[in-house]
Amino acid sequence: MSARQVREQGKKFNRLKAVLALRDMTAKDLAAKTGYSAQTISKWNTNREQPRLDDLFLMAEVLNVNPCELIEYTPLK
Repeated sequence: MSARQVREQGKKFNRLKAVLALRDMTAKDLAAKTGYSAQTISKWNTNREQPRLDDLFLMAEVLNVNPCELIEYTPLK
């Protein structure tokens, strides 16, 4: 699988941008609350890179969502 195909596949599952919008937060806000750089959050937000599981769990905690909500569509409560 090419890098482009991996990025395209990731777009189907990465919901970080949608969850940030629902929480009325920006990538910079998330960066400040997690300790990651805004550049790293941007890469995850745009699917240039995917977060590791431990990163995903930290973001879910900060965003007050189930980690599954960051990788697949599930209605937010």
